[in-house]
Amino acid sequence: MERRPATSRARIAVRRIHLWLGLGVGLLFASLGLTGSALVFYTGIDAALHPSIRATVDAPAPMLDRALATGRAWRHDAHGKWTIELTGEGGAIPARYYPAPGHHADRTMVWFSADGTRIVRAEPWGGYLMSWLYRLHMQLLAGNAGGQVVGWSGVAMLLLLLSGVAAWWPRGRWRKALSFKRAAAPVRRWRDLHKLTGLIGAPLLLVLVATGVLLALPAVTQALLRPAPIPAPVASGTGRVTIAHALAAARRALPAGRPVFVDMPNDARTPIRVRLQMPGDPHRRFPGSYVFLDGGSGRVLAVHDVRHAGTGSALASWVRALHDGSFGGPATRVLAVLAGLVPAALLATGLLHWRRRRRRAIRR
Repeated sequence: MERRPATSRARIAVRRIHLWLGLGVGLLFASLGLTGSALVFYTGIDAALHPSIRATVDAPAPMLDRALATGRAWRHDAHGKWTIELTGEGGAIPARYYPAPGHHADRTMVWFSADGTRIVRAEPWGGYLMSWLYRLHMQLLAGNAGGQVVGWSGVAMLLLLLSGVAAWWPRGRWRKALSFKRAAAPVRRWRDLHKLTGLIGAPLLLVLVATGVLLALPAVTQALLRPAPIPAPVASGTGRVTIAHALAAARRALPAGRPVFVDMPNDARTPIRVRLQMPGDPHRRFPGSYVFLDGGSGRVLAVHDVRHAGTGSALASWVRALHDGSFGGPATRVLAVLAGLVPAALLATGLLHWRRRRRRAIRR
């Protein structure tokens, strides 16, 4: 019996690996892609679904302090924390209440009126559509264990994409390998659709999946990129400065920065933290620079400027921006939405091609 050439045996092995990886993680890949597409514009979609949080007046710093006072009167925990978001876009003031340090799953999302005097919306994280989709996408609604599943399944998805490219890689004419044969048998047309969809989407999908793995597996990100640690200073434990004072002090410490979030802890021993976007930081909503302030005196305790934190921190600042497409504005975000639809198309065309091949083999 004539033996196949080594290259043919290797190609068959790669195709089998691609098939079994597709059958194993294809449905999860499609689900993560679809939820990821929905989440690219999730704040805008959520605002459209809840007209009560939209208005025409932005809130200056004194109104932020009024909103904080309203929030603390509504819910207070000795070790809790209020995080106020500075959108600069007008409308209600978005905030998050954490009942205790590190309990992110228990946080409550709160929106204050623009004048800070009342709460117009308050819902637990995961208790409304867009946050539920976010938890499904990041953790499969299963907490840290689900995040591990998503992260390590992402490694399998990277292998799935790479094995698909390797299985397709032409040995002869590239024009033939890139063609779509309209008059061919259905099994061949499904194969060509699967092939071309994968080739068009592969570059973006490789970036999205790789960055998704890094977001889902922080320990892996730390080991690979080694970003500089975020400071963890201790405050004096006396007094409490206002948000207006904290923002002014943060701007003096990093004059080129644009404040995005301010953390106001209830425990006076925990410092106030202002998160800022510095020039060159690719993510507008979740930048990587911080100023830590003493809550009693307003004195700057520590500064973490991502521009001077080393190569690892610079690379880490790009992970989320690449994953959600926000680094290039609306155009790249739309590309991220389209790329998220590709895994579902690959799953459908791959399954149809595989089923037709099986039926043809059974008939033979």
